[in-house]
Amino acid sequence: MKRSEINRVIRDMEQLIHEQGFHLPPFGEWTPEEWADRGHRYDEIRDNKLGWDITDFGLGDFRRCGFGLFTIRNGNLAMPDKYPKSYAEKLLAMYPGQTAAIHYHVAKMEDIINRGGNDVFIQVRNGTKDLKMMDTDVDVYTDGCHSVEPAGTKVRLRPGESITITPYLFHKFIMPEDGGMVLLGEVSKCNDDDHDNYWYDRSIGRFPAIDEDEKPYRLLCTEYPKARD
Repeated sequence: MKRSEINRVIRDMEQLIHEQGFHLPPFGEWTPEEWADRGHRYDEIRDNKLGWDITDFGLGDFRRCGFGLFTIRNGNLAMPDKYPKSYAEKLLAMYPGQTAAIHYHVAKMEDIINRGGNDVFIQVRNGTKDLKMMDTDVDVYTDGCHSVEPAGTKVRLRPGESITITPYLFHKFIMPEDGGMVLLGEVSKCNDDDHDNYWYDRSIGRFPAIDEDEKPYRLLCTEYPKARD
């Protein structure tokens, strides 16, 4: 992705968050220059990849397939003694007509909540441990309601509505072609983006390569400088 596109997505997401009455933690507004002075007191942000995370899944077409994310809190499965939180929380944003690559998790269970803006569709299908899709009916859990739906069902989430995503459940985010952006929340077990995303298309990557065509507006969660003290 071009840095200019990443910067634009972050600015759009900041505006959307403001419009929906949500507030980011202080580190969400730190500039690259401010990050240079942040010592070891803030290692939890560095080690657990809190903060901004913009991805096109390595496909090079963000407006077709991509995500804007901000991780608010998270534990660390690799360092449970230092970071014992067993839960995580994120904000996610998508543009009209955009999708996010279909995948499942093995360790993580999550709720996806529509926090406001547009509607969003979550397409669901049962998966196997060897990354195959099944044609079996899917148990769908939405806001305390259980239903059984055909494989490939697109569950519409309107503002305020949510769906529970269980392990090995393939899920794909699909935005309507019309309307504005959507702000989503994710509440989950501890999140491990390095090891617990299983893509149906195995050529997909989680974090993008970046073309530095302008200076960064905010640093991404993979770009924090090491603490000096």
